[in-house]
Amino acid sequence: MTKLDEFIQEVKGKDITVIGIGISNLPLIKFLTEHGAKVTARDKNTRKDMAETADELEAIGVKLILGDGYLNDLSGDIIFKTPGMRYDVPALLDAKERGSKVTSEMEVFFDVCPSHIIAVTGSDGKTTTTTLIHKMMTNAGYTTWLGGNIGAPVLEDTGKMKEDDWVILELSSFQLHTMRKSPEIAVITNISPNHLDVHKDYAEYIDAKKNIMRYQKEGNVLVVNADNNVTAKIGREACGAVRYFSRRSTADVYLDGDIIKRGNVEVLNINDIKIPGMHNVENYMAAIAAVSGLVSDDVIRNIARTFGGVEHRIELVRIFDGVRYYNSSIDSSPNRTINTLRVFPEKVILIAGGKDKGIPFDSLGPSIAEHVKTLILIGATSKKINDALNEEIKRTGKGKNIEVIRASTYDEAVNTARSRAESGDVVLLSPASTSYDIFRNFEERGHLFKKIVNELR
Repeated sequence: MTKLDEFIQEVKGKDITVIGIGISNLPLIKFLTEHGAKVTARDKNTRKDMAETADELEAIGVKLILGDGYLNDLSGDIIFKTPGMRYDVPALLDAKERGSKVTSEMEVFFDVCPSHIIAVTGSDGKTTTTTLIHKMMTNAGYTTWLGGNIGAPVLEDTGKMKEDDWVILELSSFQLHTMRKSPEIAVITNISPNHLDVHKDYAEYIDAKKNIMRYQKEGNVLVVNADNNVTAKIGREACGAVRYFSRRSTADVYLDGDIIKRGNVEVLNINDIKIPGMHNVENYMAAIAAVSGLVSDDVIRNIARTFGGVEHRIELVRIFDGVRYYNSSIDSSPNRTINTLRVFPEKVILIAGGKDKGIPFDSLGPSIAEHVKTLILIGATSKKINDALNEEIKRTGKGKNIEVIRASTYDEAVNTARSRAESGDVVLLSPASTSYDIFRNFEERGHLFKKIVNELR
């Protein structure tokens, strides 16, 4: 009997509660129901918000508890929490006191997966790095599965996986927070302050990230960024092999002029990389370190020349009236926006702002002063971003000619950008903030931006 069979036997006939009826949990709910569990699904959205999804779930026998009181009287033999929910909310702690087992889809997957696992985390670059590793491994001939914070939920596909397959996962700090197993190959792209609206402080955020390597065994591999002080320190705590990558000094994988090297071997000329920006050079170095010994350099070079990037990441949406419109909705932190701004040689018209995660924006001021000609702000972080620019103006005098405009809707923001743009300009959506003030996720934000841009006449 496989570990998956054992899990299926464990849930059969049990009262299972799933908190959150989002993209990742919908397949989980259906999977549990199909294998004989009595499932209750809880979500803070109302029935009206859920629309057809509520009818679909009730049709397969799922009990729904929706709206403001969705956590009232929380119970179940097993409770699957949504990744963004802290493990120590009172309702969960009370349920555990009464005997409920609290877990998550990803924790169960690590328990039952029969295949090799490569997992990637970090504050920035994890989606692109995960995608690169997946493409490299797939093109090298391995049977691969893509999941976690990217792609489809993987638990439902576990029965199809074989021992020689490779599962490539992107893992957020939320998914890692309560994880008690680590992958065979772990990658940490970088760490900087993020998600401090959920984590109680930066130290807890770092500690959550460390779970990706904390339970590794001898013979496992950790890939870390030698140029990031936090990840470099984590590398010294590893119990398995450590592979460092660096843009600034010699490492296991490093940048020598325009060449990415692994030891003395020239792997890739960075001018062959189709996606722009030095941060993507770092993503390639992380991926190259992860697949070392598994993938040929010819495969790596082929991916570099053909891979055009992931949607919502410096994505060229349209050229209209000579103006290039870029969607980088994934930029949910100041650091990501700083990296994106560096990609463009010209000064840009920047649309920024969103939900406040409680992180500082001080570092964004100098980058805006250097790279932006018009700043259009929308959302709760507008004041913080504007304050960061004003501090830089006060400190250095740079950026004092930047026009700052507040917008109340994305239509207004895009049309304002259009009215200020001249042929040859760049209009860039790079919010430096999360999307949850208005949208369900950054994808929804990016899709709206693209829709508005594509409808310009």
